[in-house]
Amino acid sequence: MPITTSTVLKSTSAQTLGALSSVLKKGADHAASLKIPEDVFLGFRLYPDMFPLTRQVQIACDQVTRGSARLAGADLPSFPDTETTFAQLQDRITKANAFCQAQDSAAIDKRTDTTISVPIGPGQEMSVTCGQFLLGMILPNLYFHSATAYDILRHNGVVLGKRDFLRPAG
Repeated sequence: MPITTSTVLKSTSAQTLGALSSVLKKGADHAASLKIPEDVFLGFRLYPDMFPLTRQVQIACDQVTRGSARLAGADLPSFPDTETTFAQLQDRITKANAFCQAQDSAAIDKRTDTTISVPIGPGQEMSVTCGQFLLGMILPNLYFHSATAYDILRHNGVVLGKRDFLRPAG
């Protein structure tokens, strides 16, 4: 059985967002156990020109939702960036994964070789096939922002290991 575009998208998104959710739970538990306000972790950056934890999670979710919509040829969803707590970020992850899983697999698979135009910066676009978009943009960005969220929490003393990044708890 061949591995389809929709299978790669949906399984990878579920795994990575699930792991991100588990990592955030450990971060929230760590903050609570030390009586550190959540916003200390949520606003933390690894370097001044990098996004803070909250934005890393938002972007990871946006990669999945907007990416899956583009692959399916569906309308792009809009999730306002208003999260200020670990619980709100957990809700965003849940919504992002649910949106992705709800996309029509047949539509995604049918469009694997379809060329689309995707934004790559202010006023810039790039033409790629849907398959290239998944493998070259959606997944690397999902991994990058999820890993950076993990790194921020790990840097702040949350006990995390490689398994936490690779698999959801449970």
